[in-house]
Amino acid sequence: MTNQVQHSPQINSAFIWLISLTAACGGLLFGYDWVVIGGAKPFYEVYFDVSSPALSGWLMSSALIGCIGGAMVAGVLADKLGRKYALIISALLFVISAAGTALADSITPFVLYRILGGIGIGIASTVSPMYISEVSPADRRGKLIAVNQLTIVIGVLAAQIINLVIAEPVDGAIALDSWNVTEGWRYMFAAELIPAALFFVLMFLVPESPRWLVKMGRHAAAEQVLGKIGTGSYAATSLAEIEASFGTEDKKFSLAELKSVKPLLIIGIVLASFQQWCGINVIFNYAQEIFASAGFDVNDTLKSIVATGIINLAFTILALPMVEKMGRRTLMIIGSGGLGILYLVISGMYHMGIDGLPLLVLVLCGIATYALTLAPVTWVLLAEIFPNKLRSSAMSVCTLALWLASFGLTFTFPFLIEAFDASGSFLFYALICFVSFRFIWLYVPETKKLTLEQIEKNLAGDTLVRQNGKG
Repeated sequence: MTNQVQHSPQINSAFIWLISLTAACGGLLFGYDWVVIGGAKPFYEVYFDVSSPALSGWLMSSALIGCIGGAMVAGVLADKLGRKYALIISALLFVISAAGTALADSITPFVLYRILGGIGIGIASTVSPMYISEVSPADRRGKLIAVNQLTIVIGVLAAQIINLVIAEPVDGAIALDSWNVTEGWRYMFAAELIPAALFFVLMFLVPESPRWLVKMGRHAAAEQVLGKIGTGSYAATSLAEIEASFGTEDKKFSLAELKSVKPLLIIGIVLASFQQWCGINVIFNYAQEIFASAGFDVNDTLKSIVATGIINLAFTILALPMVEKMGRRTLMIIGSGGLGILYLVISGMYHMGIDGLPLLVLVLCGIATYALTLAPVTWVLLAEIFPNKLRSSAMSVCTLALWLASFGLTFTFPFLIEAFDASGSFLFYALICFVSFRFIWLYVPETKKLTLEQIEKNLAGDTLVRQNGKG
């Protein structure tokens, strides 16, 4: 009886949480860098004399060009250098971008440094959840990958609070010689230097992904890492399962093999694109325009933005246990349908001229729904559904789709709201949510409580068929 207890697998929870939280710092910087520009926007636009929707949209979305580039190279970096060093590179890019953007004196260097930061986001958004999925035990993988989304949300809230603290109250029009315009927005970007430098240093202390080590033929090193994750038989059992998933064939990536998981790739691309086009992200990026349409001035808008961040954080924390209890597919169905209904109501309120607090409450409900469902679960599914051998390449493709969708969303929103006003814009996003609801209902599999290798076996050769809640 005593020997049986000694040899049963025991998970080293403290170690798992430590390395997962370190990798998730990429999510924190992703969230900060992505949202800080929303609070700085009213002030740097005055400084740079931005007067057209096209230029406004370009300055807001330029970082997304970098995100697209980062997503394109993330798979190659993660395969060639490993998950660990890919994240170290992203951390270095965040450091350079934060300093450069804060010091920019004209539009061109501002855009270039934003693009550089976007490359960091593209890499981190692909590799952070990938790394966490590959070091996590099956029964807590969903929760740990969702922690990456939690750090994204913490980064978002940190940016919103820092923007509010730094910005001086605005009385009337924003003056060119005001402190907010001459200096304030620079400090908003510069504040990112602290977490970026910390992320860079801490990533040197975490181990490499055991699944990448097996892929590189470094089985002893993989077993050593697995031995730190779990005691008893955990390392030997996990190593054998990982080795079996790779088989004896050439472990190098080929395009033909990526085509072999085309049904799963379609699911991943659709989910990644929908996470952006569900419409919530325009609330963070274009809060000024949305809350102005609801009757808020600049000062009230900054406070309202912080309220959105607090709600986002609270419901993301609630999502952590829900991912394992309710399952991925159920939460995605609730999120897509719930947002669609909320957007219909918000569209009607804008159309009827109802603004102020009632509208703010509905916007906050939309953010709560997104934070509890689509935001964390999308990253969980993308990190789970692909085979070990193709995970980095397939996730890179899906993250590329996500950032292409995000660029399209961010760049087109000024034109959309100008052409159709806020009511028409939210009606458009409602339609997208209902279409996605049907897709998720028909095609998205359930993956909770399965190891990555079990998921791979279950979905091998899978086609797009109706799931009917099975999984």
